[in-house]
Amino acid sequence: MDLFDMANERNHKELKPLAERMRPETLEEFIGQEHILGKDKMLYRAIVTDNISSVIFYGPPGVGKTTLARIIANTTKANFYELSAVNSGTADVKKIIKEAENNLKFYSKKTILFIDEIHRFNKAQQDSVLNAVEKGIIILIGVTTENPYFEVNNALLSRSMIFRLEHLSENNVKKALKNAIESPKGFSYLKIEVDPKVFDYFALHSGGDIRKALNALDMAVRTSSKKEDKIFITTKDAKECIQRKITLYDKGGTSHYDTISAFIKSLRGSSPDAAVYYLGKMLDAGEDPMFIARRIVIQASEDVGNADPMALIVATNAMNAVHMIGMPECRYALSQAAIYVASAPKSNASCIAIDSALKDVRSRRDSGIPPYLRDAHYKGAEKSGYGTGYLYPHSYGGFVKQQYLPDSHKNTVYYKPTSNGFESKIKDRLTKLWGKK
Repeated sequence: MDLFDMANERNHKELKPLAERMRPETLEEFIGQEHILGKDKMLYRAIVTDNISSVIFYGPPGVGKTTLARIIANTTKANFYELSAVNSGTADVKKIIKEAENNLKFYSKKTILFIDEIHRFNKAQQDSVLNAVEKGIIILIGVTTENPYFEVNNALLSRSMIFRLEHLSENNVKKALKNAIESPKGFSYLKIEVDPKVFDYFALHSGGDIRKALNALDMAVRTSSKKEDKIFITTKDAKECIQRKITLYDKGGTSHYDTISAFIKSLRGSSPDAAVYYLGKMLDAGEDPMFIARRIVIQASEDVGNADPMALIVATNAMNAVHMIGMPECRYALSQAAIYVASAPKSNASCIAIDSALKDVRSRRDSGIPPYLRDAHYKGAEKSGYGTGYLYPHSYGGFVKQQYLPDSHKNTVYYKPTSNGFESKIKDRLTKLWGKK
């Protein structure tokens, strides 16, 4: 190869995005995901020994799902086919399955089918793969950013191993960036001086997405100032290449459910700081503020209840404010309500009471409402004895002991007030009126 060919090869390489050039080709080059790819882990052993079974990789963007599938392609002796669910359909799958059947029958050779973004396949398209997976005609590798337990058919899930790839640490991202500067696949042919804080900035603001960090570095190298054939990259350059930190959140997928779960548990766990953090994360990602408001109202009853009855009032008023005002100002009402509910004393006694009552309503025989509690305002009710014998509490100073439950449920206790907050006063009052139940 002469100098002209070398120059052409380098120019051709530079046309490719840095993230694509730096895509690892072996497990040794792969960064992160030690929880599934440590040398003592089953998945690592399965890949290096070419004994991979059907798997589905899922996780956030830029953490190595597709890269891992392509490493398997580089490692395996099986025939490897790749489809994208974005522009492929059932016909493409059936064609590959037919070829796989022939390869298995005539050459005893396995076939791996890699489907990128498998969550975009509908039920019928996923079913077209199922029979071939079940019979061992193909080995499926599915990749998705969505939670497969929500997006992939149960039958296909039961025949596949599921691996979640996690957000990469800042150290993982910085390692990838340094590799890109030093590697022949990256920028080793250039003289580059990088402010040490640049890698810190890219790592933080890429949100664990190596692809985004490498794209930002690529832009910085191409646009930063040069002096005597040396490129200088400063933190100012870095900030121009990534304008703001990514909020990793998908409103219809895993991040949505994980974040709202953390928010609810923070409210329940009396952590206003965590509650406000997750509230901010959801608002920044564009979550529907009414969805958040409804959750706060629910928690005000489910987890606070009568330990602080004001919590429900604050929460419902906040929901009204969200409806009337909207974003961005309604964030103040949501913050106030979230902090109030998180800080309030907790009781789920009301929640337990209604769930217990519903269980009895649905499963126990009801002997009927006592006659003296029935409606006596219509003609003929008195002849049936309805209303007769009812003790009007106000005639006895506001309270009089009498049976209100049906005979079949007599003495059943559903509401068991706690000693938390205002509910302790309710508990004392009910004990005084009815005695200990």
